[in-house]
Amino acid sequence: MANKIVYVQKLGRVPYKMAWDYQKVVAEKVRQNVKSKKEPGHTMLLLEHDPVYTTGIRDHEYSAEEEAKLKALGADFHRTNRGGLITFHGPGQLTAYPILHLSSFNPGIKWYVCALERAVIRTCRSFGIVAETSPHTGVWVKDNKICALGIQGRHVTTHGIALNCNIDLSWYGNITPCGIPDKGVTSMSKEIGRDITIDEVVPHFLKSFSEVFKCDIVINEQGAKL
Repeated sequence: MANKIVYVQKLGRVPYKMAWDYQKVVAEKVRQNVKSKKEPGHTMLLLEHDPVYTTGIRDHEYSAEEEAKLKALGADFHRTNRGGLITFHGPGQLTAYPILHLSSFNPGIKWYVCALERAVIRTCRSFGIVAETSPHTGVWVKDNKICALGIQGRHVTTHGIALNCNIDLSWYGNITPCGIPDKGVTSMSKEIGRDITIDEVVPHFLKSFSEVFKCDIVINEQGAKL
């Protein structure tokens, strides 16, 4: 049986809301394709965001005052429908949004989360970084999170992973990342001791994703016009 195809769109640096709105458009297209018994058109968006703090569905502890405080630092702020608590996205972070018809791969959300984590762990390993999972979601280097993960959707997935390549880690000092007070954050650059760019990481991530998800990657070199 032929491998499934995941079409990759490299969007560059994109404001958060613009990317979120585009995810919804692509997800609806995948849903309609499945309903019409066409090829799903599984898609993965690769991008980096302008500085932004985002919360998941459990956002009750983030008041309007806290939101205003974070915005005053020069970042945007959005409340989203993904899982997980507050995190930061910004330049130097590889953000991947797989928009997949999940049951074409495996119907389980737990499987999907674990598969994303395995793909990131393989990516880190290709740079000599020993990363692993923990009782907390995401990918870790010892007690420091190197990749956050938050998803939505039981039929067609949205949101995804945020892998710290050469991001400015000082932005995390303004929050309790993912609501875990006794853990820290790190980046690939910090772990290796040299600058690791998103462009350097992308081919390794796509290879790892293809191996874990048993799919073929087709890159749309034209990207998308948002």
